[in-house]
Amino acid sequence: MNNNETPRETLSKRKPLRFWGWGYDHEELTTDETQLIDAIVKTFFPVDLTEVSEPQLDEFDLRPPRFDIPANLSHLLSSSTYDRLVHSYGKSFADTARMFMREVPNPPDAVAFPESEEDISAIMEFAQTNNIAVIPFGGGTSVCGGVEADVGDQYQGTITVDMERFNKIIEVDEVSRTARIQGGMLGPDIDAALKPYGLTLRHFLQSYQFSTLGGWIATRAGGHFATLYTHIDDMVESTRMVTPQGVMQTRRLPGSGAGPSPDRMVIGSEGILGIITEASVRLHSRPKYKATASITFDDFMDGVETVRKISQAGLYPTNCRLLDPEESISVDPMNPITTLVVGFESGDHPVDTRMSRALEIAKECKGKFDEKAVVNQSENSAKAEQEETAADLWKNAFIRLPYYKNHLIRYGIIGDTFETSIPWEKFGDFYRGIKSDISSIIKEATGYDGLVSCRFTHVYPDGPAVYISFLALGDKDGNMKNALDNWCKIKQVANTQVVARGGTVTHHHAVGRDHRGGYEKQMPPLFLTALGAAKESMDPQGVLNPGVLIDPVGKSVGITGAMQDYPVKE
Repeated sequence: MNNNETPRETLSKRKPLRFWGWGYDHEELTTDETQLIDAIVKTFFPVDLTEVSEPQLDEFDLRPPRFDIPANLSHLLSSSTYDRLVHSYGKSFADTARMFMREVPNPPDAVAFPESEEDISAIMEFAQTNNIAVIPFGGGTSVCGGVEADVGDQYQGTITVDMERFNKIIEVDEVSRTARIQGGMLGPDIDAALKPYGLTLRHFLQSYQFSTLGGWIATRAGGHFATLYTHIDDMVESTRMVTPQGVMQTRRLPGSGAGPSPDRMVIGSEGILGIITEASVRLHSRPKYKATASITFDDFMDGVETVRKISQAGLYPTNCRLLDPEESISVDPMNPITTLVVGFESGDHPVDTRMSRALEIAKECKGKFDEKAVVNQSENSAKAEQEETAADLWKNAFIRLPYYKNHLIRYGIIGDTFETSIPWEKFGDFYRGIKSDISSIIKEATGYDGLVSCRFTHVYPDGPAVYISFLALGDKDGNMKNALDNWCKIKQVANTQVVARGGTVTHHHAVGRDHRGGYEKQMPPLFLTALGAAKESMDPQGVLNPGVLIDPVGKSVGITGAMQDYPVKE
């Protein structure tokens, strides 16, 4: 830190973020949460563990910025240590581990906080003229290296563009049930602003508290709905994006058959084509009717068959989360058993009939449940008056999980996930194979057995989205570099095997830098060439997020970041 710099010098106007891990600065786990995590660690890793102290701001000596901030941008750009550290990494295990190592070799040289599209255009013009890479930044919750400022050695510097000031709802169309929203608006702020209209985007994801609409669109984020409205794709009506070649605005329409969709080019572009400043999105009535049930199975594959039949029956559950016994430990450590949580909701009509049919299917597949424990809520019931409270409790529990990683990493524990999707006919072999793959590499890399679990997050008529969690002892002696290396080995096997076994390298966590090797394996080469041509037309100097998805034409960036030494294997 510069001697003349205050500890928290920043141009940000948001509540201060924790620079080294998840959450707001000084927001800590409760005593109960800490005790629960410690109990799990002692159960699975009964060895003496060395605790590593959390990083402090004054422990970092970042390289000086490689360019001078021009006078016309000085009110928008910050080069303070705090701002640069907050924007150096995302929120994966690798990102936090490197912070614990006190190693940030590629911080952004400056962080921009634009207030208008004209500001963004000015930043892009400066970047193009001076061969400076531009990294778009929404909430910084990437777990795949998508916001990391490691762009290789062919640029004169990097600027991260933080979209926090694009944080308003521009208009709400109550008749069409749509809203026009700026790209930097956070999930809770969107929901709060729509509540007076009786509407909701209903896009809840684990990063909901800290992620933005623009980030969701750029990364094709998956949300709360298990069926129908699974990805942000399903909710985008139109987009507006600032590129180095100008603004691209699509027409707001409920649907169109006029050629390839420009919105489909924007969705999932991960900042390589432009910066998303606003979008019109489809909304839902806030739910008034709900039904929820918990079903258990003695055999995991009976649960799989239940979910397949429900997904193919046209019932469209809002929630359809299947947990294998290992995954259910997080719900009930004393009773690990295959568990299906299924839920329906509507803002218009009761959902009892759909729930009844889902339970019939579960019973046909040997599922067990207590009919008296099925929760039905209607707008006129006493329980419905508690709807928001109940929803908030669920969301809070879900949202708290990433905070646990902040605590686990102090002891060298790797707590992480990867996800994919696979056709139903291939799932059984895939499930057994991928759990074996990851269990084997954990033991090989760390010398200790780990915990590998599986759940379904989204389900489709033709297959499930498969979410794999794992817990491993990265290093018991506090050697964070060794823990990071072990994580890379596990991640390499995951990236390689999900593709080799017929799945996608990511279902909803985006590609970034960490998944690029798997992305290249699963994408048709001709498509990657076409995507490169599109990027060249919109970003001719190749300054936007180089190394994510593809290399800019004429520049060999390759795979950078945490996985640069661990390519996807054949």
